[in-house]
Formats: sequence, structure tokens, C-alpha cells
Amino acid sequence: MDIKQIQELVKLINKTSIGEITIEEDGTKITIKQKKDPSQKIYTNGGGQFNAPVSVASPTSAATPALPQPPPVTPTPKTENFITIKSPMIGTFYRQAGPGKPILINVGDEVTTGKVVCIIEAMKLFNEIESEVKGKIVKVLVEDASPVEYDQPLFLVEPE
Repeated sequence: MDIKQIQELVKLINKTSIGEITIEEDGTKITIKQKKDPSQKIYTNGGGQFNAPVSVASPTSAATPALPQPPPVTPTPKTENFITIKSPMIGTFYRQAGPGKPILINVGDEVTTGKVVCIIEAMKLFNEIESEVKGKIVKVLVEDASPVEYDQPLFLVEPE
């Protein structure tokens, strides 16, 4: 199994509610876990490109600094009325589809279900993140081109 197939598996797992998948091929065993355990790891033994566990996502070490940041950034009085759009994966957050292209979404813009609000690059794959809610963007919680963790708040939306 090559790295592109592994990347596609990770991408597929991130978009579904599958908690764990194990694949064994040509003496190589790959296990990808999600949801219950927020880290995803790829384990291989024999015959594969990797000889040791390779951490695809390990938010446990980076999650500690990421958690204290959102409270000071978000306004406390009204946050109960807002819906948060969260990162479905670990990667690099981009507000534009590419260099020189317009920003996908700004504060004050209306969003509908399925509208692309940002791009998250994970393992050289650019993933369009779509809104699951309808409303108005109140706040962008992440700086452009900065790393994000799984389930990290990205936007605050005032629902319609």
C-alpha cells in the first residue's frame, strides 16, 4: 500500500463516523483510529515503507496549548447563541482557495449548508471544508495559514 492510498484512507475516515479501520496487505498491517481516541496512528509491520508507528495526527501534545486560546478570542456574553464550525481534521487552515484568489468567507457573510468556508491542507491534500449550518459569520477564530487541530473551532455563526 503506497502513501497516497493511506492518505485517501485517512481522508475517507475523517469524512465518516467510522471509529477504526485495520487493513492488512502483503505483510503490512495498517490501523487508523478516529473519534473516541482523537489521535490517528498508522502502524505497520514488515514489508511496508514504515518500520515504526507513524503519527498521522497527535493532537494530545498540541491540544493543551490550543485549548486555552479560544476563550480569550471568543466574546463571552453571546457565544451561547452562536454555532461553531469546527475543523474535521488536523492540518493547515487557509481562508483562500489559492494564492491570489479571493477569501472564501469573511465576517458578516451569509453561509448556507454546503458552502465552502475554508481549505485545510492535510498531508499535501487540500480539503474544502463546507458549512453544515445556515447563518451569518460572526467571527473567524483562526489566523490564515496556521495549524489547526481536530475539532478546533474555526468560525462562529449566528444561525438564521
